[in-house]
Amino acid sequence: MTEAYCVKCKKKVEMKDGKETKTKRGTAMMKGKCPSCGTTVCRIGGK
Repeated sequence: MTEAYCVKCKKKVEMKDGKETKTKRGTAMMKGKCPSCGTTVCRIGGK
C-alpha cells in the first residue's frame, strides 16, 4: 500500500483503494481514500 498525507487527520496514512492517474502536466499520481475519515488523499510520483 502507498502512504499519503491526510490534510484532515494531519498525519501520514495508508491509502485505501489507490488508483494510478496522471496530472494535467503528465506526472504520475496515486489517488485514494483515507481509511480514518474517507477524505481523498493524493501522492505525486515521478514521470
